[in-house]
Amino acid sequence: MHNLFKIAIRNLMRYKRRTLLTASLITIGVVFVLVFISVSGSFKNMMIGQITDSMLGHLQIHRKGYVASIENLPLNLNLKAGAVAKIENIFNKQPEIEAYSPRIKFGGIFSNFVETTNIRLNGVYPDKEFKTVPLLPSRIISGEKSIKQGEIVVPELLAKGMKVNIGDTVVIVATNKDGSVNGKQLKVAGIVETMTGPGGRDGYIHIDDAVEILRMDEMEVSEVAVRLKDFDKLSTVSARLENLLSEEVNKQGKPIFEVHTWEKLSPFYNIARMIDMMTFFIKFMLIAVVLISIMNVMIMAVYERIREIGTIAAIGTLPGKILSMFVIEGFCLGVVGAVSGTIIGSIIVLIINLSRITFDFGRQTGLLLRAYINPGDLLVISIIVIIVSVIASLQPALKASRMEPIVALRHV
Repeated sequence: MHNLFKIAIRNLMRYKRRTLLTASLITIGVVFVLVFISVSGSFKNMMIGQITDSMLGHLQIHRKGYVASIENLPLNLNLKAGAVAKIENIFNKQPEIEAYSPRIKFGGIFSNFVETTNIRLNGVYPDKEFKTVPLLPSRIISGEKSIKQGEIVVPELLAKGMKVNIGDTVVIVATNKDGSVNGKQLKVAGIVETMTGPGGRDGYIHIDDAVEILRMDEMEVSEVAVRLKDFDKLSTVSARLENLLSEEVNKQGKPIFEVHTWEKLSPFYNIARMIDMMTFFIKFMLIAVVLISIMNVMIMAVYERIREIGTIAAIGTLPGKILSMFVIEGFCLGVVGAVSGTIIGSIIVLIINLSRITFDFGRQTGLLLRAYINPGDLLVISIIVIIVSVIASLQPALKASRMEPIVALRHV
């Protein structure tokens, strides 16, 4: 085998220009794929991080049927205190959960005593909410980065439209699930930056104020948002929670709870899927480039070396050895292209990071592009390139190994 490698490398060096051109094409393909994956992956992760860490959380627990009616923020589908206690008991036994935050979501009327408008509100425990969605404080662009009793954090667009400033007194009027109306005066303590997507125009108040406005005898929450220590374990943890919570059933024997990951709650999941689809097609293009390049060079190598093949076959070289020799040549081309492409691609990604390129996402501006190459992607792409190189060299290699020595020696 060692001798076959030496022969294969010698043959590649005999045709330096062709070998260099083929290896360059493979290298360019690998570089293009790595840079695209790193940049698109950075944008995708940034987008997901902005959505999950600013308002949604990694996953949420609701009462069965709540999400189907979430546009109406139905108060009759809230989770009662006993149900919340069961959920918290399960959460406390899951080491992957970093934080969780109960929320009361409801719609109401916002008034500055001159004008009125509709508003969506989130009643939260500030400490728990800021741990579950750690980017929320950074979205509070004016005022205190806190949510105290008797205070409200108002959406930016509403504040501008209603000419509301920090320190102003406003009134929130809401209807509880029994149909009675109640109001409460609150002080504007902050203005929260608007985000793109559902929930981007929500205001925030303390959960005790929400209980008072809705006249709840006992606290009922709309959802419990969850943050994981490791986002990559989202599917595993959500499946486990779904299994554990499915044991809680109502009188009809149907599950009481629903588990929804961020993908089911945000339309931006479709953009993430589009990025994954584009990445797949880019990888497919790389395979096509490698396949055509290797096959072309190997076919030409077989055609130009017919008499040489006939000679080594005539002196007793087995067809399997001839086949192996050409396959090893393709393997070497794949290895050279994969290694050089990985090195150059990594250097380009490093340059991109050093350049500190920024981009905007919705109303979020100046987000820093942090291109990152997953070591797993490096390994997978390199393996794909090498395997495709070997496969592409098989057909020419089989043709070479099946040549009749006499016919090959007569070739001019």
